[in-house]
Amino acid sequence: MKKKSIVIASIFCFGALTLTSCKKPSGCTDDSILVTNYDPTAEEDDGSCVYSYGLKAGETVVEGNITSNTTWTSDHVWILPTRISVESGATLTIEAGTVIKGIPGIGANASSLLIAQGAKIMANGTSSEPIIFTSTDDKIVSGEIASPNLNENVNAKWGGLIILGKAPISADASTAQIEGIPASDINGLYGGSDPADNSGKLEYVSVRHGGANIGEGNEINGITFGGVGSGTVVNYIEVVGNQDDGIEFFGGTVNASNVIVMNVGDDAIDGDQAYSGTITNFAIVCGDETDHAFEIDGAEGADVAEMTVKNGTVVGSANAELGQLRDSAMIHMENIFFLNFNDTTGGRGDFGFKDSGSETNFADGRTTFTNIEVAENSLITWELSKILKDGVDAHGKFVTIGGETAGADLSEFENWSWAGVSLTATLQ
Repeated sequence: MKKKSIVIASIFCFGALTLTSCKKPSGCTDDSILVTNYDPTAEEDDGSCVYSYGLKAGETVVEGNITSNTTWTSDHVWILPTRISVESGATLTIEAGTVIKGIPGIGANASSLLIAQGAKIMANGTSSEPIIFTSTDDKIVSGEIASPNLNENVNAKWGGLIILGKAPISADASTAQIEGIPASDINGLYGGSDPADNSGKLEYVSVRHGGANIGEGNEINGITFGGVGSGTVVNYIEVVGNQDDGIEFFGGTVNASNVIVMNVGDDAIDGDQAYSGTITNFAIVCGDETDHAFEIDGAEGADVAEMTVKNGTVVGSANAELGQLRDSAMIHMENIFFLNFNDTTGGRGDFGFKDSGSETNFADGRTTFTNIEVAENSLITWELSKILKDGVDAHGKFVTIGGETAGADLSEFENWSWAGVSLTATLQ
């Protein structure tokens, strides 16, 4: 890693290759507004992009991938000009209270932090000093919880956080390239055969205003876990204002606790490729653009597995659905409290199965529902079977707000979480 103060220049390709020896014209393919030498004729990126960014006092630009053990300290704001990868064998340690900001931009090289297979992130936030990932458009500084200038709905201002490991996935092969990362970048590989793989630790980490568009209909999730193993610690994490999913798990076995997601543009929690971990004590606050609180897909390969979510509070919106199971999905849901969802007559506000395979897994006990509660709404005449569809209503009941027995321990989100502050206000 190098540091620069005004102009960020990525490392140029080395070697004696001439232009005539290249199979495809190469150059800078990043067309974001901060690039000074974008080449529209280039078909392959050669690492030569030059980024201009006027630094403020205390800001340090991260230039180039991280290939050795590195620490980001809280006395700097760390600027991501493009996709930065922590490569195999390296550990990135982030001190409590550190703020990391991505430069706005779109395309394959949108600013993001990627932890490759064999690398580790040690994000050691605390309840009084959380680590914040956000955009350079955000004027937040270390010590603040809420942005002073961006609201919770602002999204697509940078990419997001991507963590990739060697735990099993169920795809066409035992490994795959994570969505949105070019196939030419080997750091985008995930999956393997080690269920206990360790990608480090995320603790008291907030990711905000992300989801930059990297291709037609393809945005980056707030936090992406691809083949991440159970040796990884994920505790006290939040995603606020992401354009795509809040948190998505592509296979893997990692467990996550004290998770909060607010105002995302697609699904709050998404499970794919036979993710088999457990998410416990979580809260979801659906925004105006949220599609589903949960979207769970089944295996894409021969291996199947069941994920678990338990002890959760889900606050709906006029447009959001409670959840959807697709492609022979399997999940165990326990002690979930849903409230503030819309009337289901408009095709929203319900939970159900999209395919017969998911229904079969429910009938066979590979999908289960225990103590599912839905808040009554005196303004709408509801039938539970129209909310919890396809027989799920047999495992649910209506309750009054304040009389619920299911749900999250919301005190775990106090002080450190921006979404937690908003959630407390919503429920008062």
